[in-house]
Amino acid sequence: MKFNIITDVYVTPGNVHDSVPYLSRLDRQVQRFGFKVEAVALDSGYLTNPICRGLSERNIFGVIARRRFHPTTGLFLKWKFTYNNERDLYVCPNNQELPYSTTNREGYKEYKSDSKKCENCPLLSQCTRSKNKVKVVTRHVWEEHKEKVRENRLSKSGKMLYKFRKEKIERSFADSKELHGLRYCRLRGLKKASEQALLTAACQNMKKIATHLAKLEKLCGASSG
Repeated sequence: MKFNIITDVYVTPGNVHDSVPYLSRLDRQVQRFGFKVEAVALDSGYLTNPICRGLSERNIFGVIARRRFHPTTGLFLKWKFTYNNERDLYVCPNNQELPYSTTNREGYKEYKSDSKKCENCPLLSQCTRSKNKVKVVTRHVWEEHKEKVRENRLSKSGKMLYKFRKEKIERSFADSKELHGLRYCRLRGLKKASEQALLTAACQNMKKIATHLAKLEKLCGASSG
């Protein structure tokens, strides 16, 4: 991070999100270079349950930007429903309990309200628009890891780390696009696109190394003089 050297380049098909191969690429850098990764800073696209869990398992302090959602207008936001970890249930704004119901195939646990209690609730119109008057709140089985990442982002060290991300990573992306023509792929196909990305990263690294060595030479010359 000190010299902003690029240590990995990986190109995916257009229909594969960058977050999918992230953990495997992180492991590859650790194995290849022997990095002792203590912390990582990522943009909101990487705020997924598998990545949050993977960072937790690797004992890495993860800071990931907040993902912006567009909830249904007029309804309570999810954070209005309080989760009780000991009893594994949610409590609605009207203090009614939503016990665990089932876990779907995507790994989300569903918590459902009692329709008999909800039909006469004064907050029903702000809670759900379902015909059966049942409110359903979902929570992923790995949600606790995502909550830990959110806490990291709001911490003092987390804010400082994310600031470095904007200064280092975004600057590197900007240089590759504006100064090295990586805004567009010159050739088609994963192999050819990978070649362009690798050559661009190599050029950027050589410039950074040369700049650093030039600064060292000046410092040595000044100290000897």
